[in-house]
Amino acid sequence: MFWSLLLVNLVEAFIICLIVATLFKKPVSRIMQRLVTDDIYAAWTKYITFAIYVVGVSGGVRVWDLEKYINPSGKDNIVLELTRDRWILEVYHTVIATLQSVAWMMLVFFLFALIAYVIVRGFEMKKQS
Repeated sequence: MFWSLLLVNLVEAFIICLIVATLFKKPVSRIMQRLVTDDIYAAWTKYITFAIYVVGVSGGVRVWDLEKYINPSGKDNIVLELTRDRWILEVYHTVIATLQSVAWMMLVFFLFALIAYVIVRGFEMKKQS
């Protein structure tokens, strides 16, 4: 049961990251095209997409939290049983944790992109004057 839960969580987190990466592909590409030279903006866009997958899957799967289903814990050394209700809770938690991790990563990216845009815009205005 544990292995199937782990596999379901991995697939679920990956699919969520795929959806988020697809939704943000065009905005990230435009931002990188504006901020970085033409030669390397595509590479940086691919890196941000890769980071979405890494951050999303690592934040969503939470292997250390799933250990409670294979390792005994507490005074009585009881291993928690994977019931239908716990499955639903774990699947829901994976969705929320994946989205939360990716949202934080994208927030940091967009904040730095905004700062970089202001700097680039300032240099362009200074150059025009």
